[in-house]
This record gives sequence, C-alpha cells and structure tokens, in this order.
Amino acid sequence: MILSVSRRTDIPCYYSDWFYNRIKEGFVYVRNPMNDHQISRISLSPKVVDCIVFWTKNPEKMLARMDELAAYQYYFQFTLTGYGTDMEPNVPHKKNHMIQVFRQLSEKIGADRVVWRYDPIIFSDIYTPAYHLRAFRQLAEALQGYTQKCIISFVDIYARNRTRMDTLHLQEPGSAEFHFFLSEISKIAADHHMEIATCAEKADLEAYGIKHNSCIDKDMIEKILDCRIQVDRDKSQRLECGCIESIDIGTYNTCLNGCIYCYANYSDENVRRNCVNYDPASPILFGEIRAEDKVSERNVKSVRTDQISMFEMK
Repeated sequence: MILSVSRRTDIPCYYSDWFYNRIKEGFVYVRNPMNDHQISRISLSPKVVDCIVFWTKNPEKMLARMDELAAYQYYFQFTLTGYGTDMEPNVPHKKNHMIQVFRQLSEKIGADRVVWRYDPIIFSDIYTPAYHLRAFRQLAEALQGYTQKCIISFVDIYARNRTRMDTLHLQEPGSAEFHFFLSEISKIAADHHMEIATCAEKADLEAYGIKHNSCIDKDMIEKILDCRIQVDRDKSQRLECGCIESIDIGTYNTCLNGCIYCYANYSDENVRRNCVNYDPASPILFGEIRAEDKVSERNVKSVRTDQISMFEMK
C-alpha cells in the first residue's frame, strides 16, 4: 500500500501530532469524502505500508520526530513558490524561513527524497511570467544540492475555487512569451542540476525538456524500496495524472494555509468548524464516530513483488 499524507490537507504542517499518534497505534480511520457515513479502518503496519508520500508547504513540526518513522520508507512533496501572503496567507516567509526548513529536511532524509513543487503557476498582473522566472531562479539557486527534482503545473479552475480565482485578474501569456517562459524555466532547472516535470498537464512539453510526471511515482518508489512493486495507475485521479494507486488519509476543508488557489478548501466556515473539532488523540482526523456511521476494515496489503522482469533476466 502507498499512503498519501495528504492531497486533501497539510497534515505535516498542522496535524503531525495526530499522524505520529496514528503511526504509534498502528491504524487510522478515514471518512469517505463521497459518503459521509462510511469510514474505513486502515492498518498502518510497516508490513503493509510500502511507502508514505507526504504533501506539504511546511514540514517543520515533523522534523524533531522523524525517528518515529524509522520503520517506514517515505518521501516528501514540498511546495515552495514565489507567492506572497496575498496568495498564501499562512505560509511563513520563503527567504527568511521556508528555504531553511527545506534544507533541514533534505539534510535529514536526503535530497533524493524531497521533491520541490513550484505549483500551481498563476499568471496575473502581479505574478507575470517575468516575475515567476525571477522567483524560480532565486529558489533554484537556494535549493541546489537539496533536491533532484522540481514539479511544476499551471493552475486549474474548479467549481470549488472559481470564486476566489475570479478575484486574481488572471492573464494568459501570448504564445511567444509562453514559449520563452517554458524554455527559461527548463534551463534554470537544468543549470541547478534538477530534473523538471509537470503535474497532470495535458500539454506535451518534452520539446522544452519538461517531462510528464507522476507525483506518486512508481519508478521513484521502486528506487527507494530497491524492489519492484505491482500497482496500477490511480483511476480516481484526472486522466492526465500519472500517479499510481494510493490511499489518502486526509480530510477536505481542514487546511489552514489559506491559499487562494486551493481546491481542497471550498468552505471557510467548514474549515473553522472542523478545526474546532480536531483531536490529535482521535483515530479520525476530524469529527467523531457517530451512531449512524459504518466502520469497515479496508483490505490493504503490500504491493512489493520479488518477481523479476524478463528485461532484468538478460
């Protein structure tokens, strides 16, 4: 099983105490986002959790307790952008604080296990292509040697974030300007010894040296585990997404970063209400187990395989 922690909220930043408690107790409850009364009990035994993929804008609160993950394999998707507090209100200052946190994490677990995400890229009258290139170059210089890979994407508009996005006065670069942008961002990444790839983008950008990416990446996980895994593409994600199947233990409407572009928060009132009900000792991230809820054991297993491919036999 690949564990996603989490696309739905920033568990490393805000709920790491809860997560470490779940690791200690060896199981977690996850409410089905499509069926409020359906709850899965999921084993967190190292025997079935092959790899944990963390998603965060700030893992600082996890750093002092990383030894509690000694029985697990994992890597981090660390989002670090050039946006200010107008876009990411509760993310600490990038130059003064977050770059150092990124470096500390990399020094602790290795540059090959910290993926830098510069996404989503939003073009507006403030955040122009030229602005992004300056910000990207400054961050790439600061992170050189602390990561081997950078993921970019361009913002998607959903029903959940449309109202907020309408306030940003979005702009679309002309074809020549966009061509220059892609060429330059790829060159900057290469100059700083980073592979660059996209997240769930339809466009083929291989001509610019930008690959299609899988954020929950089969190849990367096999390299970390030093063995093959048998797992399919995650069909619950968008068609353009190349991620393999995973189990996400997060909850929507619980992230306190407050990012304007976020698709996982679609009700500020729900975020406030959920956060009041947070209990780090609870088996479920938010709320209580109600009488009308049905808790079922989810059948999970390791996806490791000892099978040798015919290519390896040559």
